[in-house]
Amino acid sequence: MATGKTLAEKILSAASGTDAVAGDIVIAAVDVVLAQDGTGPLVVSQWEKLGVGTVARPERTIFFLDHAAPSPRRELSNAHMIIRDFAAKTGAQLSDVAQGISHQRVAEDYTEPGFVIVGADSHTCTSGALAAFATGMGSTDIAVAVTAGKIWLRVPETIKIEVNGAMPDGVFAKDLMLTVIGRIGADGATYKALEFTGETIEQMPMTDRLTLSSLAVEAGAKAGLIAADAETKRWLTEHDRAAGYRDIAADPDAAYESVVTINAADLVPVVAAPHTVDNVKTAAALADVKIDQAFVGTCTNGRLEDIRIAAATVAGKTVAPGVRFLVAPASRGVYIAAAKAGYLATLAEAGAMIMNPGCGACVGVHEGILGDNEVCLSTQNRNFKGRLGNPDAFIYLASPATVAASALTGHITDPRDLRK
Repeated sequence: MATGKTLAEKILSAASGTDAVAGDIVIAAVDVVLAQDGTGPLVVSQWEKLGVGTVARPERTIFFLDHAAPSPRRELSNAHMIIRDFAAKTGAQLSDVAQGISHQRVAEDYTEPGFVIVGADSHTCTSGALAAFATGMGSTDIAVAVTAGKIWLRVPETIKIEVNGAMPDGVFAKDLMLTVIGRIGADGATYKALEFTGETIEQMPMTDRLTLSSLAVEAGAKAGLIAADAETKRWLTEHDRAAGYRDIAADPDAAYESVVTINAADLVPVVAAPHTVDNVKTAAALADVKIDQAFVGTCTNGRLEDIRIAAATVAGKTVAPGVRFLVAPASRGVYIAAAKAGYLATLAEAGAMIMNPGCGACVGVHEGILGDNEVCLSTQNRNFKGRLGNPDAFIYLASPATVAASALTGHITDPRDLRK
């Protein structure tokens, strides 16, 4: 009988000082707490109701102004004022409107292997790519974490996603994860941890790993975890945090609830069709779907490599008439690096619009809101009704290569077709 621990069990055991196994309730020390401009005001309100008046770790309590950056409306500007005032009063960290998306910035500047990270945003799980137990919670729970520096958690069972083989040309981490979600379903991992393993994952750069972990919650998962390894150390070193590295991986005899195996060589470019992320079809099968807008960005695919892929796809070409092509770097660091590398100029020359670092169109409160019956092909993480600000519009999800290729043709396009 297996006696070893999964990554989730190992991290939560250390954080709680217990021998934790799946199903246990633990009180875990929290390393990083985050909230954003949509959830932050409620966190502040709940924190005030607790009446304690303290922030346990202000240096690792971060409020991000990223969903509406800069604010397009009066009420959102007032929400930003609440957050700025709270940070100034308590010493909590403020990531203002020019600095980028919470999940990208936490991965760049805060996350370390073995950390417990909680946030008032469901895609907090993005930091699991760096071997942290990172998960989203409601604003009341986050207010408790802000005040106490700890939180209660049920240790989740773990589904192992084992991927082996080489990824084909034109196929990317987004295609892999949408394929996984299509296979297990949008609720197939509800309150489970997904643990990504196998030679394909071991060879992935951190940018791709972050994409996998970001999308874990779209299968209902509590966390999406990847063991710390040489790539994790490289990322931390690149971001001046090499001292935070430590080895952490599941034990060889860890007990998993189930195992999903994927042969990477079998993967093809795929698209999640409206209005659920598990409604996955091949890009080729959707070639007759015309698009009005294409969007590359968000915490799922707004990193430098994503922008590089989009730029390489459209270089020397022109966006199709009638298509609005939006590009939003995930952080200021990504924006500057993409500008220095010439990617933003290449995209702009092709007809793309470069947006401020931040969530951009994703949540539907900022630039890029769709009109009635319009169609957007996006690299974001959700395609629910109303997600881009209009319940009478249609959102399809795909990789940066598929989105950029489709921006050129005006309809959903397998990016490999451009090479032909």
